[in-house]
Parts: sequence; C-alpha cells; structure tokens
Amino acid sequence: MAENKVVKPYYKDDKSKKEEVAEMFDNISAKYDFLNHFMSMGIDHLWRKRAINMLQASKPKKIIDLATGTGDFALAALKLNPEKVVGVDISNGMLEKGREKMKKRGKEDIISMMYGDSEDLPFKDNEFDALTVGFGVRNYENLEKGLGEMLRVINHGGTAVILEFSKPKKFPVKQFFGFYSKYIIPMLGKTISKDNSAYEYLPESVAAFPEGQAFLDILTKVGYKNVKAKMVSGGIATIYTGVK
Repeated sequence: MAENKVVKPYYKDDKSKKEEVAEMFDNISAKYDFLNHFMSMGIDHLWRKRAINMLQASKPKKIIDLATGTGDFALAALKLNPEKVVGVDISNGMLEKGREKMKKRGKEDIISMMYGDSEDLPFKDNEFDALTVGFGVRNYENLEKGLGEMLRVINHGGTAVILEFSKPKKFPVKQFFGFYSKYIIPMLGKTISKDNSAYEYLPESVAAFPEGQAFLDILTKVGYKNVKAKMVSGGIATIYTGVK
C-alpha cells in the first residue's frame, strides 16, 4: 500500500531516509532560502507568523525549533520575546547558513543553531516551554519516535506547533497546487539548486504524509493532548498543535 512506502530523496540502497535527507539539505543549502521564499511566493513567512501567534498566550521563555534549517522559524519566534531559542537540524550545511544569518542579524546571543537528530534529541525531559517545527516532520524516518522525542523535551502544559504541507481538497486550489507541485517546483528546483532529486522529493513526501485527522490521531496516540489542526491558504499547509 502507498502509505507503507518509504519516500526518500535519492533511493540509495546503502543509505537510510535520515541520511539521504541530511545529504539533500546539505546539497541545496546554498540556494534553500531563495528557493523556499520564491516558490512559496513569500507566503511561508505568513504561515510561520500565524503559527507563532498560537504560542502568544503561553509566553514561552525557552523554545526549541526542530528541523530549523536556516532558522526562519527560530527568528519568527523572537516575536514571543523568549530568553532562548535553540534551533536543531540534521544538516550541517543548513546550520552553517543559519549561523551566518543569525550573526548578520545580531541574534546569535538569543538563537543558537546546533546539530542534532530530531528522533534522538540531546536534551533533558521537560527542558523547553514550547516547540516549533516547520516542514520537517514529514522527513522523519520514524514519525512516532520523532513526535515522542518532541513531547519528551517540552514542559507539562507546553505546546508543540507543527507547520507542514498538506494537500488542498477544493477547487481551484487543489488543481493549481497539484500542477504547481508536480511540474513547476521540480523544474525550478532542478534549475536553481542543481539537485535533480531534491524538489521531486518535496511533492512525493507531501503526498505520502498522513495529514489532517490521520496526523491528529498519531499525535494523540503518542501522548499529545488537545490536538488541533488549522488549514492555511486553502489547505496548502496545515498548522497542528498539541499540548503535553
């Protein structure tokens, strides 16, 4: 069945999904920010802003941002006036670009960028007040293990906010996004990033991800409470929340 297929960027027999994802992001790190914002027409900034607003009421002081990439979600979290934001990623290439960005913006005293595996986090239980992850959980090799690690490191009463692509269901967004993700994104990705597989992996990984109620059911199974899903931009992306 399709949902049991392991979607990987390169389908190398000697590498796991986790290893291939790290390799992919290393390969495209130099062009990632440009491609990300260009292909989303800048709307990804609005999605992150909306996701961060969901944490306003809890006023978290220590935040972890997983699959941080070059740190856009970590930067968005500064709106919450935290004391510390820790960005974690499995790609050293992305982290290097992120560190350059933090230094350029004078935020390295608040935001630290560190290498780490989201499925095996090097932090104590209950260490963070809130957690964010943008477009990252669909890249996990073991989804439930990764979600469990996320739950482990946030405080009791803390909230995890997960921003992830989804599949629009209604005309005309469904038809436009289907065409755009299947043909335009891979073509632009290949041309600009020079990685022939990375932007083919994107729509494949979105198609294979258990979205909506199926993902809420997994969050509940792992142990999250008060789970919710909010579609944005006609269902192109969804913001999920769960409380420990």
